[in-house]
Amino acid sequence: MMRTLSTRVIRSGVSAPLGAMVLPDGVNFSVFSKHAVLLELLLFDDENAKQAARVIPLGANKHRTYHYWHVFVPDLQPGQVYAYRAHGPLDPDRGLWFDPEKVLLDPYGLAVAVPKAYDRAAAARPGNNLAVAMKSVVADPNRYDWQGDLPLARPFVETVIYELHVGGFTRHPSSGVATEKRGTYAGVIEKIPYLKDLGVTAVELLPVFQFDAQDCPPGKTNYWGYAPVSFFAPHQAYSSQESSLAVLDEFRDMVKAFHRAGLEVILDVVFNHTTEGGRIGPTLCYRGLANDTYYILERDKSRYADYTGCGNTLNANQSIVRRLIQDSLRYWVSHMHVDGFRFDLASILSRDEEGRLLPNPPVLWDIESDPLLADTKLIAEAWDAAGLYQVGSFIGDRWQEWNGRFRDDVRRFLKGDNGSVSRVAARILGSPDIYGHKEREAEQSINFVTCHDGFTLNDLVSYDRKHNEANGENDRDGCDDNLSWNCGAEEPTEDPTVEALRNRQVKNFFALELLSAGTPMLLMGDEVRRTQRGNNNAYCQDSDISWFDWSLLERHGDIHRFVKALNRFRQRRDVVAEMTAPSLNQLLRRASIEWHGVALKHPDWSDHSHSIAFSLRSLRYRLLLHGMLNAYWEPLTFELPPVCAEQGWRRWIDTALEAPDDICPWENAPVVTQATYQVQPRSVVLLVLALEGPGSLGSRPLMEQFPPSTESQSIVD
Repeated sequence: MMRTLSTRVIRSGVSAPLGAMVLPDGVNFSVFSKHAVLLELLLFDDENAKQAARVIPLGANKHRTYHYWHVFVPDLQPGQVYAYRAHGPLDPDRGLWFDPEKVLLDPYGLAVAVPKAYDRAAAARPGNNLAVAMKSVVADPNRYDWQGDLPLARPFVETVIYELHVGGFTRHPSSGVATEKRGTYAGVIEKIPYLKDLGVTAVELLPVFQFDAQDCPPGKTNYWGYAPVSFFAPHQAYSSQESSLAVLDEFRDMVKAFHRAGLEVILDVVFNHTTEGGRIGPTLCYRGLANDTYYILERDKSRYADYTGCGNTLNANQSIVRRLIQDSLRYWVSHMHVDGFRFDLASILSRDEEGRLLPNPPVLWDIESDPLLADTKLIAEAWDAAGLYQVGSFIGDRWQEWNGRFRDDVRRFLKGDNGSVSRVAARILGSPDIYGHKEREAEQSINFVTCHDGFTLNDLVSYDRKHNEANGENDRDGCDDNLSWNCGAEEPTEDPTVEALRNRQVKNFFALELLSAGTPMLLMGDEVRRTQRGNNNAYCQDSDISWFDWSLLERHGDIHRFVKALNRFRQRRDVVAEMTAPSLNQLLRRASIEWHGVALKHPDWSDHSHSIAFSLRSLRYRLLLHGMLNAYWEPLTFELPPVCAEQGWRRWIDTALEAPDDICPWENAPVVTQATYQVQPRSVVLLVLALEGPGSLGSRPLMEQFPPSTESQSIVD
């Protein structure tokens, strides 16, 4: 609510910092606009006001320094609702789209108020949209008691990521969360014990920057949030309270609660486009202030370059936009205490102002070299929608990368495709064929099989084709090449044979993802076989298609238990962690990996092969693992490496067995005494042996029986 305006003299203010800065006696406003001839600061009584309570004109002579427009208004306080209008040339041929009738958000605004009558379309058609426009809200980021909280800086070697949608995680009635907290930051807090118990160490939140929920087909809702309108304000609709400032505290309460549980918070950030879209899109902020600065334009300046598939492309390497991006990241780390960022379509940040690929993109080096972000996790989706693919070649020395080839090659192998054995072997090893050219940590590869974009894991084994009819686009949207297999029946089935195979395949995917070298990332609900009913592009489905159905926890408790056990194993200090993590190449040399087929030391790398086996040591030489992967449709009998009779291998995992025999605590798992093991069709088996000493069994190092073969070395290289 707006305070009574003082009659004291409004001063010219200062250009720095950008945004609305709260001072002891008022608020200083500053905003960038290069070609404007006049700006107006609008002050409102509240977000639903149909008229501005006061309009303060900013003239170039008094209120402009360089391209920054500024003013100091005395006696204003946090909670003041405000916005801008910009006057200037409407000259599309020069890329200028000024419209003095449109209400504009502050690009540096820390909070956004969305009126009940908000209308996106009004910002795209002629006429005044004052009564139905989003507005910014003055906020003081220092007014919060963090109680000593700081980002956790957990090393990647210990990290297991869980991709989570704030709204969908608790919105389903089965969540057990009170109605007023469902789908909110406060609701997520109540489910932190579940995540802790699952064994993940970080949540990666789908976009929480304020976005436009109306940026979607008519009658739908933009659910994912890849429609940013602000790079500083947390999404107001995820707050359990109506106050435009309460959302800041609720978000920070959530972060603090995660940290107290030992879990990190990673934000999925969208610095590649905004919700203003293309030529016919709405004027909400950037377009109305400095269109030719904020966006990459075609040679015909009236048109937007579109490397995102969303109508426009942020001009990330322009100096003003570079500063905006870096200031945003610094704000979320210093004032909101987040632990990391996953950059959506990050390869776009490699493009210059004409869309060309830069060998050393300034914005990426700005981010990488920022000392404030030195302990912050940086994850790149290293491609864009225009064909640029940089997995394995993304710029810099500390970016982790979503490994799309891990997803595709693991899917192909478990589906039974030809020519996939050597590829899946490389993925298990941390993808040295992609990342081995750099002496980087093994965790550079973010290994995932599913994410928000595409099928859930349940649907990956239940559908041969997408079923996006509910999106209202005649099933034209979404990817057609999903590398999925329905296991014998399209859609849900009561056939116990098909259902058993699906369950087995789900466990196979989890086993490969969570036991491979790299950083695993799990999709929300995959651990209980959440389904989207075959929808592989549920961006506009704020419904039970997308929500976490908590009743599945009981129905698919065996899968949940399986994932928990794998996560516990990953956290063993002798499996994945040391004080100084080795590089991927060092890890592979020390693990002494040996590849086998059904016969020891004879791996079959041919195109028609569907099986592979391997032996390797844990980092501290306390465990020996022997894995057998059978993606063939018939059982295969594998020879086992010989061990001392008094010990024997222990059968830790066999995905063909029913729970609880599918995965056992390895210390007391059943002993395998025979010289061979029959691996059932489409299943994964892991055997474990506790070594008596570092690298030895009895008087002879076991792995000396298997010096690296030519075939295995080629995979490592």
